[in-house]
Amino acid sequence: MRVRILFFGALKEIFGSSEMMELREGTDVAHLKGLFEMRVTGRDALMRSIAVAVNQGYARAEDILHDGDEVAFLPPVSGGLR
Repeated sequence: MRVRILFFGALKEIFGSSEMMELREGTDVAHLKGLFEMRVTGRDALMRSIAVAVNQGYARAEDILHDGDEVAFLPPVSGGLR
């Protein structure tokens, strides 16, 4: 199956803006996230703190991905109004 992966914030600087990826049927969010964790070294804290959205809704680690899904990796947000 093919999924489209989008990266935001600091992740965009590391991985680029987007990527298409072939995955086995039954792949879950945790496995996909692990594939990207293996690509970077020294950024463990960043990778542990990212949120993942599938088709514009927040996803859990155990959620199963499907052909054509859009997966977004979102870094932690800081700042804001006081």
